[in-house]
Amino acid sequence: MNELKQNSKRLWALMFMMCSFLISFAQQAVVTGEVKDASNEPVIGATVQVKNAGGGAITDIDGNFRLSVPDVKNAILVVSFIGYETQEIPLNGKKQVKVVLQEQFNELAEVTVVAYGVQKKETLTGAISSVKTDELLVSPNASVANSLAGKITGLSSVQGSGQPGAEDPKIFVRGVGSLTEGGASPLILVDGVERSFFQMDPNEIESISVLKDASATAVFGVRGANGVILVTTRRGTEGKTKISLSSSVGIQQIANWVDLADSYTYATMFNERELNDGNKAVFDDYALERFRLGDQPILYPNIDWYDYMVKDAAVQTQHNLNISGGTERMRYFISVGYLYQDGLMKDFGQGYGYKYSRYNYRTNLDYEISKSTTLKLGIGGVVGDRQQPASSRFWENLSISQPFASPGLVDGHPMSSASRFEKVMYVNPFTDIYGKGGSNVLNNTMNLDLHLVQKLDFLTKGLSVEVKGAYNTGYTFTKSRTGNIEVWTPYFEGEVNGSGLLPGDPDFNENVVYRISGTNSKPSYSESTGRSRDWYMEASIRYARKFGSHNVSALLLYNQSKKYYPSQLPYLPTAYVGLVGRVTYDYKSRYLAEFNIGYNGSENFAPDKRFGTFPAISLGWVVTEEPFMKNQQVFDFLKVRGSMGLVGNDNMSSNRYLYLPDSYKVNLQANEGGSWKEEKWGYNFGYENNSWWKGAVEQRLGNKDVTWETALKQNYGVDMNFLGNRLKVTAEYFREDRKDILISRKTIPSLTALSSSLLPVVNMGKVKNQGYELEITWDDRIGDDFHYNINANMSYAKNKIVFQDEVEPNEPYLWRTGREVGAQFGYVVDRFYSFDDFVIGEDGKVGDLKEGLPKPQVPVQPGDLKYKDLNNDGVIDPDDQCQVGFPTRPNYTFGLNLSADYKGFFFAMNWTGAAERSISLTDMFRKPFMGESRGLMQYQVDGRWTPETASTAKYPRFSKNSGDYNAYNSDLWIVDGSYIKLKDVSIGYNFNDRPALKKLGISQLGVKLTGYNLLCFSPFDLMDPEFVIGWQNTQYPVTRIYNLGVNITF
Repeated sequence: MNELKQNSKRLWALMFMMCSFLISFAQQAVVTGEVKDASNEPVIGATVQVKNAGGGAITDIDGNFRLSVPDVKNAILVVSFIGYETQEIPLNGKKQVKVVLQEQFNELAEVTVVAYGVQKKETLTGAISSVKTDELLVSPNASVANSLAGKITGLSSVQGSGQPGAEDPKIFVRGVGSLTEGGASPLILVDGVERSFFQMDPNEIESISVLKDASATAVFGVRGANGVILVTTRRGTEGKTKISLSSSVGIQQIANWVDLADSYTYATMFNERELNDGNKAVFDDYALERFRLGDQPILYPNIDWYDYMVKDAAVQTQHNLNISGGTERMRYFISVGYLYQDGLMKDFGQGYGYKYSRYNYRTNLDYEISKSTTLKLGIGGVVGDRQQPASSRFWENLSISQPFASPGLVDGHPMSSASRFEKVMYVNPFTDIYGKGGSNVLNNTMNLDLHLVQKLDFLTKGLSVEVKGAYNTGYTFTKSRTGNIEVWTPYFEGEVNGSGLLPGDPDFNENVVYRISGTNSKPSYSESTGRSRDWYMEASIRYARKFGSHNVSALLLYNQSKKYYPSQLPYLPTAYVGLVGRVTYDYKSRYLAEFNIGYNGSENFAPDKRFGTFPAISLGWVVTEEPFMKNQQVFDFLKVRGSMGLVGNDNMSSNRYLYLPDSYKVNLQANEGGSWKEEKWGYNFGYENNSWWKGAVEQRLGNKDVTWETALKQNYGVDMNFLGNRLKVTAEYFREDRKDILISRKTIPSLTALSSSLLPVVNMGKVKNQGYELEITWDDRIGDDFHYNINANMSYAKNKIVFQDEVEPNEPYLWRTGREVGAQFGYVVDRFYSFDDFVIGEDGKVGDLKEGLPKPQVPVQPGDLKYKDLNNDGVIDPDDQCQVGFPTRPNYTFGLNLSADYKGFFFAMNWTGAAERSISLTDMFRKPFMGESRGLMQYQVDGRWTPETASTAKYPRFSKNSGDYNAYNSDLWIVDGSYIKLKDVSIGYNFNDRPALKKLGISQLGVKLTGYNLLCFSPFDLMDPEFVIGWQNTQYPVTRIYNLGVNITF
């Protein structure tokens, strides 16, 4: 009985345990889900756990996970991944979830590309700024360098032309530290090799870093004096294959252009000019009436050449396909791109205008041969086909042509007006290009990189060696076709039938007849080629390891390069060799130190002066890592840093072998450079002896003591984050003292006949350059869906010439030394001369200037410019010139970048600005009719001086006699070139996770509208203030672009 009771108890206990297990099993369930980022890309390797419980799961290659959860109703999932904000997801009984991780606002853990490697932002001690792919893709401009304007502190990017295939900007890093702007170009490296990136497809680029101070650039030694731009191309990452297709179409328009006068205004103003100079009118009443009424458009045309020969808009298209992904051992990125730009010049069916087609390709492969060995292969290139008309003066001719020079194309015949007006030298822009052919310039550039990384952890942890080789080749093929055409010139029949009657006579025969000049001929053909080739090699030993709270890294690198076919002595390649060393140290990411050194050799100097050593040191202190800062509520991050170092330069206008003994040009024929018996070079003996011996001429003198130009650079900066890392502020102060600048002497008396091209190069120039930079960023989120970012930046860089071997001027204000490089000098305009300044004769004629007024050394009249006599010697001469303008390069640059996204909608805007910049209006902008009888601009008409407009006039009277005098360099013609521009704007929508798209394999579909150069505010309103105004306005104008694009990700 007792045994039965005990068995019964055991049975009940077993039943209770089974029920408890069943209840427990009923509450536990399997939860599945997917984890993606804000771009709808799967997050691979994210950790998914149940809060306050053990175990967990890791997301797979598609971002999916599967996890057993004991209590689905009350459980909370915790999802985390490095670089993203951790999220807690209450299940509330759900067995399937979707998680979207947001990137952390704290970007300090990100890495930045530096010289020969990468470093964490948190531990950077140098002055480095960078942008990534997304910021470059906002702009539809064909040259990716134009996308940098306003986005990077310390970098100024000024676009001077809009010609398809030739719109690359000028780039400066922290202004100009040398004596010329040409000697201040930064070093540009693509994947660590010297190459241009201007015509790269932005879809190929991962990031662009700008290295500004000595600690960042000293390792480049000879090449780093003017700053360094590092372009890193995209590479594949482990994960499923991602295919991205982007396509866009847009239109280009001239941003701004100067208005020209019509035929009637031109003729009236030309007569006014002639009468002002005491001559008779050139255009009679009949011609003036024809121009006014426009009733004889063939013989008295009125053509607005911009409207007639320039399109309202031209098409631009861009397309890119890239594929990326990889396995654990093989990763790949493949990209192909195509760009087409139509030009704004009408070709009138002749087939030759401005056009550009560009093909970009790139393949980057990373293959892990073993766990310790990685081989990286990169192949990239650009093929560009640029077409342009045979005449290089198209845009110039539009500006200098008379509106009556031709009626254009009439009944299929190119026309040219008869020269019926005395003193008018016709310029016909139509016949200059119609039927004259053109040229195609094909540029083919290819790059090949091989990079081997071998880890040596078996020797000691953190040790590795790397070997890299690169080969670049370029080929240029130019084919030209030029032709001739018949040109028809219209006349009234009464002009050619010998009647002797004049137009306007009732019996004058006004039937139109034509004379034909020239012949139609088949285009002639010619071609030419060019080539370039260079290679680069480096080998390095690297070490990086953490010892408790101490982080140490070291680099020792040897590099060598050779460039073939240089501009000077093309049969001898240029060569560089160098050693690079770097050691970094930080303690708990709190105290930071870095030492860099470059040791470079140059062919330009004698063997005992060939090598230069360029060291740099930088220190940093992350104050917020100190224990006493842990409880404060003001700073989320605070770092102060400073650097000092030496960088060098060996380039002087591409001159080579500066140390060699005096050079000579030999075996020169007697008539070389002139006609026979001019006795240019050779010599003979005897009288009337035609037997000549060859001669020689002395070239540049050598200087065996010439050596490196050096620059001592200092940089002091602070990085601050506030308000939960939403507000970030970076401020920098920098100074550069450059000495031993390579120059030619200027103080040799001119009577010696020694020009700067003959004098030896010496180390004498000195320039000081200093300034500051400020960048403020606010990055925040409102709710879960709305994210926005505001970035404002300002840079200031101003230099001063300390010494440039300048001849002492007659007046202290004439010194160029002590002023900026490129400062513009001229006369100071006091006012216009008035009738009260002259002695008026009894006949009412204007006589000489009254006594007491400074004499301008040329005859002047009321309405001419009166310059200030700065030295009060009673004479206006070159000693009365002073600085009246800044350089064309801006001292101040500004940027304002705004972006936002909300539930698929996105918006981005980039404003840029420049200040303390001057534009010199040259030649045709100063002289009405270009001083002779060419084009006339409407602003010259509206602002000219006349007795009636004396109190409101902006420009001097129309006069050929006084034209040169009024066009002297002065503060009237050197104008304020400051501007504020809406450089880029983009708005669009991304369709994510749409069932219809998923069926097609599309994970994201984006549509966007973009614009470039849309608005400009500037005191200079004649044309785009970035436009390069040459002697006769020959440049293709800057354009604005409207673009519609689509992006598809599979």
